[in-house]
Amino acid sequence: MGTILEILKLTIPGVIVFFTAFYSIKMFLKNDEQKRNEEYKNELTNKEIDYRIQTQNHTTPIKIQAFERLVLFLERINPESLLVRIQSAEMTAGQLHQDLLIAVRAEFEHNLSQQIFVSHKTWLAVKQAKEIMIKTINQEANKLSVNAPASALSEAILRNIIAQNENPIQLAIDILKIEASTFL
Repeated sequence: MGTILEILKLTIPGVIVFFTAFYSIKMFLKNDEQKRNEEYKNELTNKEIDYRIQTQNHTTPIKIQAFERLVLFLERINPESLLVRIQSAEMTAGQLHQDLLIAVRAEFEHNLSQQIFVSHKTWLAVKQAKEIMIKTINQEANKLSVNAPASALSEAILRNIIAQNENPIQLAIDILKIEASTFL
């Protein structure tokens, strides 16, 4: 019985030391793994931030260019500039009517892709301004004879736009300016 007692005196402290060392090493490895996971997450977050900044630096000029192009589109379909560009002295109202519609639609089609850079609300305002312009051209052209002078149609279109409470083209430009200011 003395030898068993001697063996237990030596074994029990060894087992206690073993489990203490095992537990300490296990806790150390667990803490080390948590630190590495946190560093990895921070690294990913920093990479995401860098990626977003790079994307923003790349897309912001493109978005601003889209706003510029849409404002230019609206200015080009504004009756004051549209009529000056399209109308000639020998035209009839019918010819001017067709040329105005072709010009407005061509300008719009040329700028269709810009809608991906602006909000849905802003794009609807641009589109609505174009549709109101086409409607105004059609309404005033329908009131005149096809063979009437082009100047009569020009005057009617300008009077119609002036008579409206708010110029739809200017409203769309204002909406574009407001949205563009968020990028500047």
